[in-house]
Amino acid sequence: MSYAFQIKSLEEYHSAYKKSVDDPEGFWGDVAENFKWRKKWDKVLDWNFTEPKVEWFKNGKLNITENCIDRHLEKLGDKPAIIWEPNNPEERVRVVTYNRLHKRVCQVAQMLKNNGVKKGDRVCIYMGMIPELAYAVLGCARIGAIHSVIFGGFSAQSIADRLYDANAEFIITCDGAYRGNKDIPLKGVIDDALIGNRTIKK
Repeated sequence: MSYAFQIKSLEEYHSAYKKSVDDPEGFWGDVAENFKWRKKWDKVLDWNFTEPKVEWFKNGKLNITENCIDRHLEKLGDKPAIIWEPNNPEERVRVVTYNRLHKRVCQVAQMLKNNGVKKGDRVCIYMGMIPELAYAVLGCARIGAIHSVIFGGFSAQSIADRLYDANAEFIITCDGAYRGNKDIPLKGVIDDALIGNRTIKK
């Protein structure tokens, strides 16, 4: 029985919950069958509470962006993946379809590669709440880079601290953003945060 469905009753919830407790490997194995795997796992769950060491889906490989985007392209390609409401209600709403999202995420992933970002590199993202933020996050995940989103209201010193703590090598930002009627000069704040920084490459 597959559990990748919307639970519609209390009885269904109790049944699914009981299965997850009585047979966690079977339950989560059923759920995982609904994902797109590059390589299927050898074992759903390998646990050792003595060491402790717990491994899920051992030796399995997947790309989260293929599960968020690619597997929906055939049936939902022209359907909205993101509906973005602008800061100014007089401006137009942006609707990003799965096809467009896929294209933009692949472009960001390639841009990151072109700038030397590799799997395992740490990328900080300092942007406003715009669709491009989602493209950046998913673009990092697409190539296996580790992303850290920094809140757009932080000061230059707070950003500098986070860049240091993350040992970040790259930053993605934009010129500015709006919060209500306030204009936030994101690029200028980043420039101040980078004074004395020794980890950022680009």
